[in-house]
Amino acid sequence: MTDHLDQVLGPTDDTVRFLQARGMFYVTALWVLAAAWLPLLLITLGVRMAAGYRPDASHIVIFVEASLIVPAAVAAVLMLVVWRRLGWLHTSVHGIDFAATSRQPVHLPWSGIAAVALHGRGPFTELVITPISENYATRLPGKGGPPRVRRRGGEFAYVIDVGLMSPGPEVMLAELHRRLPSKV
Repeated sequence: MTDHLDQVLGPTDDTVRFLQARGMFYVTALWVLAAAWLPLLLITLGVRMAAGYRPDASHIVIFVEASLIVPAAVAAVLMLVVWRRLGWLHTSVHGIDFAATSRQPVHLPWSGIAAVALHGRGPFTELVITPISENYATRLPGKGGPPRVRRRGGEFAYVIDVGLMSPGPEVMLAELHRRLPSKV
């Protein structure tokens, strides 16, 4: 890596923090899992009924319980797995620090950013940060896998899930536009 630290003297209180809320993560995981689980249960029930199975009242109660309890339990286990590793993003006069869920954090100085864009909608919104060069980024100490990157053709970009961050992606885009008016 080349040595290109920003030597900016600025106010220390100019930091803006964006964090993924645990509650929003749990609720989103819950409805996504429920939306996938319920059709699987219905398909299973339909196949069994086509094979001659006739459910009685006790089987219907078990079906309803399974459709309610399994997504909640799986979402709770998923929440416990990522409890301390949800995504975050911090902006300051020195640059941008970010980490996607369960990924190592990265620091990128403002002078090293070529472009910033939002992709997706709602809870699946992603922030794509394209650095001028891969050498501009510095991995910060922390647990997790390597940062999420997207390589398309000769372009390299970092991808951060920001749809569930608070304040929302629109506020984040406004903050990035304030810092990088010509690159957002």
